[in-house]
Amino acid sequence: MTAVESRPAGGGTSHAFKAVGELTESPGHRPFGARAKAFVALTKPRVIELLLMTTVPVMFLAAEGVPDLWLVLATCIGGYLSAGGAGAFNMWYDRDIDALMDRTSQRPLVTGMVSPKECLVFASALTVGSTLWFWFLVNPLSAMLSLGANAFYVVVYTMILKRRTAQNIVWGGIAGCMPVIIGWSAVANSVSWASLVLFLVIFFWTPPHYWPLSMKVKDDYERVGVPMLPVIAGNKAVAKQIVLYSWVMVAVSLSLQPLGYTSWFYTVVAAALGAFWLKEAHALQARAKAGITGAKLKEMRLFHWSITYVSLLFVAVAVDPFLR
Repeated sequence: MTAVESRPAGGGTSHAFKAVGELTESPGHRPFGARAKAFVALTKPRVIELLLMTTVPVMFLAAEGVPDLWLVLATCIGGYLSAGGAGAFNMWYDRDIDALMDRTSQRPLVTGMVSPKECLVFASALTVGSTLWFWFLVNPLSAMLSLGANAFYVVVYTMILKRRTAQNIVWGGIAGCMPVIIGWSAVANSVSWASLVLFLVIFFWTPPHYWPLSMKVKDDYERVGVPMLPVIAGNKAVAKQIVLYSWVMVAVSLSLQPLGYTSWFYTVVAAALGAFWLKEAHALQARAKAGITGAKLKEMRLFHWSITYVSLLFVAVAVDPFLR
């Protein structure tokens, strides 16, 4: 058996321990392939896909065309290592509540495929390695921005905000906005207004992206005492917040052309994507107002669309320099 210390939602510690997984084999006989997959899972690769999807297009915008492809590769590798380290630290800290939540019950620390000590060493190595990678192969500014994003996600979001406030996703989402600025800094070795605008797009995108998912799994969060907004406020209030953040996000996304950073192409794409987003957000709000719950609430429609939205929006960011 493996055990972890069970931390109450307020962030303190307790002497109560909860078993979180049982190995079917001794640690020395765990299959290499399964172990390798477990370490990859610690890095949260699906989250990193989204982070890189916002990093690379900004490099095209900063270069006003095709950036140095080696630089793009180096930035992607460094970004994966950094975000992977943050994800592993997050799983190490949250292993107590992960064991009690259905959607996280198969994470490597819960099943025992990776021990807490191994996870902590792995996370530390990725963080140090990514910082050195950025410093020597990209530039020191990008290294510091990457390290700052890692620290913000681990300390500010995971350790401080997540278990204490319903605003956890709002402010904790800042870490997920940083790849936009890192992508720009990798090319320009500076930070521009364009990168800050796109930073704000992701900032206002993050809550209405994640809240629909947390609406669906709010029983999980309620069980472990994590005050996600749907647990605290209910579907009607959450849907209202989703609509408000969505309108601000779309407005911010349309400001790049007036500021002189993009052409008509990006603006047309952003307007079309934003219109469909707002349609979905208002539809979700209407269903929530009507008291619809369960599968008929269809909250995951907006969650899935949000991924498509940000992917297509940043594809437009990458294509736009070639049409000016």
